[in-house]
Amino acid sequence: MPTPTRGFLGRRRERDPRLPPGQYDVGTDWPVLTAEPTPRIAPERWSITVDGEVESPTTWSWEQAHRLPPSEYRGDIHCVTTWSKFDTRFGGVSVDALLEAARPTAGARFVLATSSTGYTTNLPLADVTGGRAWLAWEFDGRPLTPEHGGPVRLLVPHLYFWKSAKWVSRLTLLTDDRPGFWEQNGYHDRGDPWRQQRYQGD
Repeated sequence: MPTPTRGFLGRRRERDPRLPPGQYDVGTDWPVLTAEPTPRIAPERWSITVDGEVESPTTWSWEQAHRLPPSEYRGDIHCVTTWSKFDTRFGGVSVDALLEAARPTAGARFVLATSSTGYTTNLPLADVTGGRAWLAWEFDGRPLTPEHGGPVRLLVPHLYFWKSAKWVSRLTLLTDDRPGFWEQNGYHDRGDPWRQQRYQGD
């Protein structure tokens, strides 16, 4: 039997090196996924509190948060449902700026992010410091829509996107890890896309 030619088989498409294993490029789309109804929160009613294992628990209003040094993220995001979106641009403030004001104690090791809906997700403190996490209120230069977590969401782009809590209202620093909503329901404790940490045991 003759061997098929290269032309017959077609050329293999090269995988984009920005794409973690098991992910696909969603292109210009941005799927809307949420575990709860979408709240409509007026910016003037929003606030963010940093408490727990900190020396100075602090709450910022919308106006006060906007007085903090602005910061921007440009890069890719990855959802546990296997889509990835390249070249995104988010504007807001670095979580580092909030922590600088609240001053974590020496025992602080973890963060529990809480949304205005009651949704929670847990993260190692190291994953939200050192320029790795933001409070984002803009996407592509426009206000973040409620469907995507507006007026403000947590943004932790190097982890799967369920860790980037929508409608975030509180960051509580802890000495011990405390699983959040999806982590209690079988999702991985950390969620690194490059290690395919989707579910407990991965």
